[in-house]
Amino acid sequence: MCTGNTDTKFTPSFQPLVTTINEANAATSSSFSFISCESIASDSTRPSTYSTASSGVTLCNQSKLANTLKKRFWKDISVRTSPDGVYTVLLDSRPVRNPQTKVPLPIPPSKSHLATAIAHEWDLLTSAQQALRAHLTPLTSIASRAHDLVLQDATTASSEPSPVSAAPHASRTIRTDIVKTLIPYLDTDTLLCWAPPPPKEGDLTLQVVPSLRDLQVQAAEPIVAYLTSSIWPGVQLNPSLEEGSILPSQQPAETRAIVRGWMSGLNAWELVGLERAVLAGKSLCVGARLICEWGESFKDVRDALTSATSYKEKRFGIEEAAQACSLEVAWQTGRWGEVEDTHDVDKEDLRSQFGSAILAVSGTS
Repeated sequence: MCTGNTDTKFTPSFQPLVTTINEANAATSSSFSFISCESIASDSTRPSTYSTASSGVTLCNQSKLANTLKKRFWKDISVRTSPDGVYTVLLDSRPVRNPQTKVPLPIPPSKSHLATAIAHEWDLLTSAQQALRAHLTPLTSIASRAHDLVLQDATTASSEPSPVSAAPHASRTIRTDIVKTLIPYLDTDTLLCWAPPPPKEGDLTLQVVPSLRDLQVQAAEPIVAYLTSSIWPGVQLNPSLEEGSILPSQQPAETRAIVRGWMSGLNAWELVGLERAVLAGKSLCVGARLICEWGESFKDVRDALTSATSYKEKRFGIEEAAQACSLEVAWQTGRWGEVEDTHDVDKEDLRSQFGSAILAVSGTS
């Protein structure tokens, strides 16, 4: 049950459950003993015994642990606000924790909606085992990812520049890894991969009006126009596939440099939201358009566009992003039908990922 305000301590979903089950015993009056696990693996790799650092060594056989994980050791979920406005999601009296740092997961003061959504996310779980599945806790995972980046950015900013190191990986950070991962999507962007033009002569039975290419161009034009005028002024975004080729062509070097610099300058929450959107939709353009529509840092851009009399485009949200990324799939399934438990699942998962990105980047500031 999700309530208004209380205290809770917890261990996040996809992480090692960093709470003792002795605490859960007191909250649930159950007869089992929950131990602190440094890491909980899958059933096939989980060792048969575990130990805790706080109360000596507690042994727990595999069957007891499995039974424990099948239960939900918390009853109430709430959101607590600290004196400085930071939100913490609580499971009874235990805070949801960052899986990497093991500290309570802080949600910024401007993101009360995200804290509430994370609380509802945990309220939907029926067992501790479900908390280990990232796809069931997308908001907890993206918030934890952003928190990791916030901490690393702060550490990087406070440390003095180090001399050139012999180790090539010495300067690697979460931020540089994200940018390095996302920039190749610009060359294979789903939004810019268009079908070949339909045949002008020959077998007319194979021609469909409008063609898939027509629909793809129609979907891409307003997104590209927005990005090249308001976000990356003057950049050139070319179709990923040249006519008659199945190999993507690289975007101009200037375009890649501008987009890379733009990504590097995003704040932690927006960069992580962009990462989630791009990996879900396989489109850097759609991901950037989505983040700019909802990100706190882009409020001035939105206000300027909204005040322009010529700007009549409605907000770019989950459905618009999903349709732009999956146009070809929708076109093909519209002609040939869907594969049950495949296309329908992918469709909902895509929208879930975009939704978590929007919640992560949006705020009241």
